[in-house]
Amino acid sequence: MRDPRMSVIGKGLKRRGRLVIEAVSPPRRNLDAIPGPRPDTDTYTAPTAPRLVDSPVFVLSSVRSGSTLLRVLLNSHSRVRAPHEMHLRTVHVSLSRDFTADAMRALHLDKDELEHVLWDRVLHLELTRSGKDVIVDKTPPNTLIWPRLRRCWPNARYILLLRHPGAVVASLTSRRTDPDHEAVRAEVLEYSEKLEEARRNLDPHVITYEELTAEPEKVTRGICDHLGVSWEPGMLDYGSKDHGTFRPQLGDWSSTIKSGRIQTARTADPDVELPPRLRELAQAWGYSA
Repeated sequence: MRDPRMSVIGKGLKRRGRLVIEAVSPPRRNLDAIPGPRPDTDTYTAPTAPRLVDSPVFVLSSVRSGSTLLRVLLNSHSRVRAPHEMHLRTVHVSLSRDFTADAMRALHLDKDELEHVLWDRVLHLELTRSGKDVIVDKTPPNTLIWPRLRRCWPNARYILLLRHPGAVVASLTSRRTDPDHEAVRAEVLEYSEKLEEARRNLDPHVITYEELTAEPEKVTRGICDHLGVSWEPGMLDYGSKDHGTFRPQLGDWSSTIKSGRIQTARTADPDVELPPRLRELAQAWGYSA
């Protein structure tokens, strides 16, 4: 009769031998967790996913061009939601593992399209909360990425808000302590170049800040026609509506906008010297250089 103790000893020896072999052998690859080799350059571009907000409205403008005034006038409309600057272009997703991009590609998504889906969800959430049916984003830096906005929302609508570049330079300069005048002119030129690109390549409704403050009813009626909504007199009485807090990084917070009244735009300072290209753009927009 076989001694049962020998069976136990034999199993123990086999187990020890297996552990020793595993210890000296190279680690096994888990093929489900480790992706195969990736090309040096990933050229995959995901198709556009369905959007919750099919036709949002974007105000394209330079900084210091009156976009906050336009926002509160539009937000005073019963059908239009124009919140503070949302800065969607600074909202990003992170694909934190090597295989994450492969997983997203299998879902017909890439990093850009994932961000587009997130941006779209933010707009839809804000629109739903407001109970309105038209949403306007008036973040000036959107002007710098207008081609991506067009790619994200092929059916988006645009309002191009212009202001004399000399007045923008003067406004920016007055807002900054110890301003770098060359940097200010370079910033205004960058915005102006992108505005001109958008003017030529999109089909925007073009207005000027000077016209908006001089003839607000006429200009807002034109905007309403562009958006397919009826004009409402209450739009001009924006001070009687709640537009949230006016504070830095979310729009203008000056006493002018807080007054609740439309005030005439300041004209361009004739002593402000503009670079040749800015003078050229000013003339292209119908301003005196």
